[in-house]
Amino acid sequence: MKPLLEVRGLTKIFGDPCGHCVEQIKDADTNICPVCGSVVACGDVSFDLYPGEVLGVVGESGSGKSTLVRLLHFDWEATAGRVYYNMPQANQNGTENVLDLSPYYKRQIRNTSLGIVYQNAHEGLRMNVTAGGNIAERLITANWRNVGNMRTRSATLLNRTEIPVSRMDEPPRNFSGGMQQRVQIAKALSCNPALLLLDEVTTGLDLSVQARVLDLIRSLHRELHISMIVVSHDLGVIRTLTSRTMVMKHGRVVESGLTDQILEDPQHKYTQLLVSSQL
Repeated sequence: MKPLLEVRGLTKIFGDPCGHCVEQIKDADTNICPVCGSVVACGDVSFDLYPGEVLGVVGESGSGKSTLVRLLHFDWEATAGRVYYNMPQANQNGTENVLDLSPYYKRQIRNTSLGIVYQNAHEGLRMNVTAGGNIAERLITANWRNVGNMRTRSATLLNRTEIPVSRMDEPPRNFSGGMQQRVQIAKALSCNPALLLLDEVTTGLDLSVQARVLDLIRSLHRELHISMIVVSHDLGVIRTLTSRTMVMKHGRVVESGLTDQILEDPQHKYTQLLVSSQL
């Protein structure tokens, strides 16, 4: 089976890089280059993601997890690396490095094939626009034009994500944190993306609300067979949702493998520390 996503050497450096930043920090316990002082937020990351697979990315704050997601969603421009998407609806067959495409074609891929749910709902939603309006805004970017069809689609998605349709014309600022996250999920799913990116979606939510959001994500995966990348510092979330996991530290992948293997028999000292700290 051909991967849906192939990532090779993906790197994001903040600052004025010296050209050897990734090599300089390779064996260091920091992501700050000792030569030029640049911050390697994501350094030489490579992996494949297959259709229908759920990949977990775990690590402490500042490990580069969210940076990775933002690079794949084209929120930020990568410093180096190659990304190949195999998504027919975005006219991508896995042979072209999408990082080299123009901003227009990157938007096309994002609007037709990618969905993202941010940790902070304020980044993914316009709080003063209705819940239905947030979803419609996403549909418009995918060339939907009929208002009736957009309202029907919005109502269907809100119902699927357990938001009362009667509240479709309310702004998300009136909703609880868990409801805001579910509106984000509805918006992300509106264009039937091939890949859903979930960035710390349960952080800051009450335990009961976390459980409902996780159940929703699992049921959506079963129904839609959508590929996902789940970013979290919570190993419970990773265990619940993912089949394969990458562990990141200081912008680099230090261990990867099947989720059960990573959590039951971690090999890297950092992974062992993460697992033991959450037992």
